[in-house]
Amino acid sequence: SVAYRFDADEIDPLESATRELHERCLQAVEPIICNRQLGRLGIPEGSHSVIEQAWETDPPAIYGRLDLAYSNGPPKLLEYNADTPTSLLEAAVIQWHWLQDVNPEADQFNSIWEGLVQKWSDLKLEGYLQSNYVHFGCVNEPEDLMTTAVLMDTAQEAGLAVNFLQMADIGWHSNQQCLVDQGGRPMQTLFKLYPWEWILSDPFGPMVLKTYKEVQWIEPIWKMVLSNKAVLAILWELFPDHPNLLPAYLDGPRDMDQFVTKPYWGREGANVTITSHQHVIAVDGPYANDPVIWQDYSPLPVFEGNNMLIGSWVIDGEPRGIGIRESDGPVTEDHARFVPHYFTPASAAGT
Repeated sequence: SVAYRFDADEIDPLESATRELHERCLQAVEPIICNRQLGRLGIPEGSHSVIEQAWETDPPAIYGRLDLAYSNGPPKLLEYNADTPTSLLEAAVIQWHWLQDVNPEADQFNSIWEGLVQKWSDLKLEGYLQSNYVHFGCVNEPEDLMTTAVLMDTAQEAGLAVNFLQMADIGWHSNQQCLVDQGGRPMQTLFKLYPWEWILSDPFGPMVLKTYKEVQWIEPIWKMVLSNKAVLAILWELFPDHPNLLPAYLDGPRDMDQFVTKPYWGREGANVTITSHQHVIAVDGPYANDPVIWQDYSPLPVFEGNNMLIGSWVIDGEPRGIGIRESDGPVTEDHARFVPHYFTPASAAGT
C-alpha cells in the first residue's frame, strides 16, 4: 500500500556514497590488520594470524549492506554489515516484482540479482573457486533461509552445483582432519550465513581455524572486521570530517551531546541506546555485557510516523541497489517493515 519515490538526482548521491564508503572501509581494514589492531575490535587473539593470512591472499568476497541515514544532506553511514546481511530476498526480488506489477514505467535502483549472478559467474570462469560445488549453510530461521536461498539460486544460475545444510549439520572427520557435510563429503567451498564471531565461539571454532586454508569460506574471515561496530570509530580516526561518516569513538561520547551507543557485535538494533535532547531510548538484547562504541546521533527521516533506513547493497565492491526498512521508533529492529522504492528517470522529471 506504500512505497518510497525518489528523483534520479536523489539516487546518484546514494550510489556515489556507497562506492566511496565501501572503498574507505577497505582502506580502514589494511592498517587494522597490518598494524596488529585486531585486539581493539575485541577479536580473539587466536584468530589474528588466520585473518591476516586471509586478507593477504584476498579470497572471494561476495556482498555486504551499508545501512545509511539519508535525508537533508549527504548519506551517513550508520553501520556496515559486510558478513551476514539479510533482507536480500526483499531487496533483490520482491520489490522488483512489485515494480513490474504496480509501476512498470518507473525505474528502481536495483541490479542486485544480476550482480550476484555475475560475481558467481566470474568466480567460476576465472578459476577462483576451489570447487564448482558450493555448500550453503545457515541456521533454521526464515530470514536466514530466504537470504541463503537467493545466494543458492544465483549461484545455480551461474552454473555452479549447490548443496544446502544447516550449520549444525557440519561435521568433523577426525581421520581426514577436515570439515564434512551431512553426507560425509569434505567441504571445499562454503557460503555461510552465520557470523564469524559465532563460529569462533562454537566448539568447532578451533577446527575451522586449523583448516581455514583448506576450505574456501564465503564470506572470508576478514569480513568480521567490517561487521564490527568498532570499525566505525577507526574510520573516523582515519577520515575525520568525511561527509558520509559520523563521529564515533571507542572511549566515550567525548563532546557529543546527542549520541548512540552500539555493541561491537550487536545485530538488529539489540542493546542500542539513543541519548538525545528529547529522550533516552534503550533496546534490550543479548549484548548487554559487550563493549560498545559511541556514535553521533543522526536521526532517521520520518514519513507519516515511520522511521526510514536505507540498506545499500554492495556486490563485488560495486553499488547494486537499495532496500528500505521502516520502523515505528528510531531504532531499526528485527520486526522492521520492508518497503519498496522507485525513482523517476531524469527524462521524465517534472511530468
